[in-house]
Amino acid sequence: MRTGIFEDEQFYICHDGRELRHLRTETKEQDGYTQIFEVYGCADCSGCEHKARCLYKYDAEKDAEKNKVMKINEQWEELKERSHANIQSERGILKRQTRSIQTEGHFGDIKENENFRRFNYRSSDKVYKEFMLYAIGRNINKYHRFLYEKLRKFEGKTA
Repeated sequence: MRTGIFEDEQFYICHDGRELRHLRTETKEQDGYTQIFEVYGCADCSGCEHKARCLYKYDAEKDAEKNKVMKINEQWEELKERSHANIQSERGILKRQTRSIQTEGHFGDIKENENFRRFNYRSSDKVYKEFMLYAIGRNINKYHRFLYEKLRKFEGKTA
């Protein structure tokens, strides 16, 4: 989709080159947060060869008279662009690099090598306790391997 501006009014241009003009503004209230959607639509989509690509669940027999309608949340789009810019910045790239080496290896090891795939409990408090017990056991096992290797160095040597 491309955008254009004509007489101080923004419109979108579909794949077939038809204009989608502003129809109305809709608001949606969910969890105490209000979303504002700008609704754009095409006046006539008859004879468009891209109709199957434009319309959701398009059926040629039933939806022959349907026209393209598009809802855009401009605030969401702005936040998405800002987030993408942050991720692609130099600082964002460095943060992604350090994040990738921090804990992902441990979780992969726990899932694959220890075959720990799901928790036995559902409440967050019980899941936290179960995982802490698992982590303590893992650390004790690590400490045991460390001591075993240290003792093995001196095996067979006399004082």
